[in-house]
Amino acid sequence: MTTAPYNYSYIFKYIIIGDMGVGKSCLLHQFTEKKFMADCPHTIGVEFGTRIMEVSGQKVKLQIWDTAGQERFRAVTRSYYRGAAGALMVYDITRRSTYNHLSSWLTDARNLTNPNTVIILIGNKADLEAQRDVTYEEAKQFAEENGLLFLEASAKTGENVEDAFLEAAKKIYQNIQDGSLDLNAAESGVQHKPSAPQGGRLGNDAPSPKEGCSC
Repeated sequence: MTTAPYNYSYIFKYIIIGDMGVGKSCLLHQFTEKKFMADCPHTIGVEFGTRIMEVSGQKVKLQIWDTAGQERFRAVTRSYYRGAAGALMVYDITRRSTYNHLSSWLTDARNLTNPNTVIILIGNKADLEAQRDVTYEEAKQFAEENGLLFLEASAKTGENVEDAFLEAAKKIYQNIQDGSLDLNAAESGVQHKPSAPQGGRLGNDAPSPKEGCSC
């Protein structure tokens, strides 16, 4: 076991939600590995990824739970909403049905996360402009009406992928600074400067990655 100190000040727990096939796993892979997976397999249950990035001058470790979009896994994936500091809600700009289902995903997110969870709406596959089925303007209006951050991105080209995760993290950090997010609350989704490098616990309520990926 290493005894080196942690090289980050915070842990933020994220979840990625949305219909099957919108590119949730590809967004995660592009963010953590800076590569595009052309043949992303459909997630069974949940997948897990981490990355440390700088947010407002602080090193933050993002723990990201990529949830399955299929209805038959919803009962499993709903358990991962609890204790999330941030949620990326993804739709496919070329498939209107994935946009039409956003209200259902948002209802789950509002009901199962804490009131201060930062939700960012991501219109993925922005590289397929010729096949666009959802306008930027209508998605932006939906985001504004529901108090969401909003970006269009491309997991294939990497466009705005970094910004999607970073903008949510900046908002979470802002909520910490202005006191609207209580770090002592069990479901804040944030840990500040873990004190024991060998402690082994990843988050307040999160299962371990091994547990999460064995669904």
